[in-house]
Amino acid sequence: MSSAIQARPSACPACAAAPAAEDLAAAAQPDARLLLSLPTIHCAGCISTVEKGLARVPGVHSARVNLTLKRVSVDAAPEITADQLITELDGLGYEAHELDAGLLSVTATDKAGREILMRLAVAGFAMMNVMLLSVAVWSGAADATRDLFHWISAAISLPTIAFSAQPFFRNAWAALSARRLNMDVPISLAILLAAGMSLYETILSGQHAYFDAALSLTFFLLAGRYLDHRTRAVARSAAEELAALEVPRATRVVDGVEEVVAIADLAVGDLVRVRPGGRLPVDGVVVEGQSETDRSLLTGESLPVFAGPDSVLSAGEVNLTGPLLVRVTAAGEDSSLHRMADLVSVAESSKNRYTSLADRAASIYAPGVHLLALFAFLGWLWVSGGDLRLALNIAVAVLIITCPCALGLAVPAVTTAASGRLFRRGLLIKHGTALERLAEVDTVVFDKTGTLTEGAPEPTNLGDHPRRVLEIALALAGASAHPLARALARAADQAGIKPARLSDIREKPGYGVEGRLGGETVRLGRAEWVGASSGTTTAAWLQIGQGAPVEFTFADALRPGAAAAVAALQAQGMAVHLLSGDAEGPVRDLADRLGITHWQAGVLPVDKAAHVTGLSADGARVLMVGDGLNDTAALAAAHVSISPASALDAARVASDIVLLGKDLSPLPAAITTAQKATRRIKENFSIAALYNAIAVPVALLGFATPLAAALAMSASSITVSLNALRLR
Repeated sequence: MSSAIQARPSACPACAAAPAAEDLAAAAQPDARLLLSLPTIHCAGCISTVEKGLARVPGVHSARVNLTLKRVSVDAAPEITADQLITELDGLGYEAHELDAGLLSVTATDKAGREILMRLAVAGFAMMNVMLLSVAVWSGAADATRDLFHWISAAISLPTIAFSAQPFFRNAWAALSARRLNMDVPISLAILLAAGMSLYETILSGQHAYFDAALSLTFFLLAGRYLDHRTRAVARSAAEELAALEVPRATRVVDGVEEVVAIADLAVGDLVRVRPGGRLPVDGVVVEGQSETDRSLLTGESLPVFAGPDSVLSAGEVNLTGPLLVRVTAAGEDSSLHRMADLVSVAESSKNRYTSLADRAASIYAPGVHLLALFAFLGWLWVSGGDLRLALNIAVAVLIITCPCALGLAVPAVTTAASGRLFRRGLLIKHGTALERLAEVDTVVFDKTGTLTEGAPEPTNLGDHPRRVLEIALALAGASAHPLARALARAADQAGIKPARLSDIREKPGYGVEGRLGGETVRLGRAEWVGASSGTTTAAWLQIGQGAPVEFTFADALRPGAAAAVAALQAQGMAVHLLSGDAEGPVRDLADRLGITHWQAGVLPVDKAAHVTGLSADGARVLMVGDGLNDTAALAAAHVSISPASALDAARVASDIVLLGKDLSPLPAAITTAQKATRRIKENFSIAALYNAIAVPVALLGFATPLAAALAMSASSITVSLNALRLR
């Protein structure tokens, strides 16, 4: 079973060959009546299949898929329910979950990235034109010709700077309004003083103007800002995703009459009907009915759990085999699922307090730059006997030469190169500081079901049984929706087994399937139902008449690369832990197979997060790898986190890195790449420091014009960029 709903292979053949397509135009319609999450869609072929498939459903007016958010918004008649659409999508081969549209904010397209790119393009175009005009001045143009070229340069540069440098000006003003300094304060000051000094020289018919220096500063810094933006995914809140996964409606039973109501209208003590295949909308106690529930989404338990009268159930569990009447004990904001969302919110906010290398450097660098420029201005004003023009020129040269352009590129250039390398290995970096945090990891915590394992049971002893037994088992298993029955039926069918002819086949909710073979009753299901003794292994039991029960054992297949990844991480000196909500037997078996000595079974979501927090409190830097709702709080609480692409949406959103394939073997290499990237960042800081150690004295002594300072600054920026490319 899985700790998240198991992702099936995509139903469309285009997914195997076509790259992922972004359908930004298919944003969720604000007036759509139903909103479904589609975690397994991949490409444009999926969009077409889903939209056409839902359009064929009578009563559906329109269906629009947003591939970016992996959602479909459906406008349909009032009698159309989400369960009908989910069943239709299941028939098409797509997993679907209902989302509460009211709890989700509309995610905008990447306006910030487009804005930076537009300003970068304008600055680059203007810089090239002003440099062409400067060639004439450098070549000896004088007097009226030189002044004309300077005025044309001013006409191009000043509007461009006013437009393109706005991101730096806004951030600098916000910092100064809060009475603090950030990296954008010296950047803005350098740009404004370079442009202002150039205009002053132009008005006085001076020989040198430095509009090209101001534009090149703006261009290079915008390039660094855009690289930095590209490394940060616009991630939605994991808490928002969790809250949206709560079932928005429930079937309330009043005096024997059923009515569909919003969750907000339910009160403690109300009776709610939950049909087979439905997700529990509330926390409650079973009043009537017998069934089995799949808790893997919440706890990671690989086996369905029996649910009968007085059984306590939680919101988010899936009812598998029989209808249940549940008395509400908690709904909406008081439910266990909502409390898990609150846990994630708290953990996310604590992770955001991590201070990046660039931020730490900026806190030291920004005040130093201002002090140097001030000393240069005051010193030369005194030395020159009050020559304001000379003192300003040298102060501007110092500001430009110390402008943190190289520092601004040092981190994004490396993270972009490292992110590209990891993407080619199947890892997508979502968070801006994820690489730096990954490099610091010394402890790795794995979830079991769906992370280290495939999350789907496989029969392990089919070959031990006679063909006749397998034929009877297949006939019974084919009539059940139970995960073990489906796995048994699939394996027997692949082995070429034909089902026996049985009559009167029916499913007994919570126990199994029975039928008639001649004059005998045959049963497939729980151990206690057929008179067998249940052990620690995952198993289903077959009884033919009054014969001895026959055991079919199951195991959760290892995810590809799991053993290699664990071994490589341990070879790197990492402490590897296994935390699972599953029973002790399967967890111990897996730990023994992989050589993991630190493991715990039966761990609740709150306990997982507490365990990760406890390790962190002891000084460990924890990498959490998980895929289910039960892992989201731990993923958010960890120093850095990774989720497989097959994970539930909420787990992927809570994580910093997404593993795009099924193979876990890239994980150790990702840590190595992150450590190399951190070394490159520190090297770039060293290059910037060395450059400043040489260039600053030259500028302070008055040997560098603002133009020479801009050229030196550009050279340092190119150097750190080339150093970053070594990661490729």
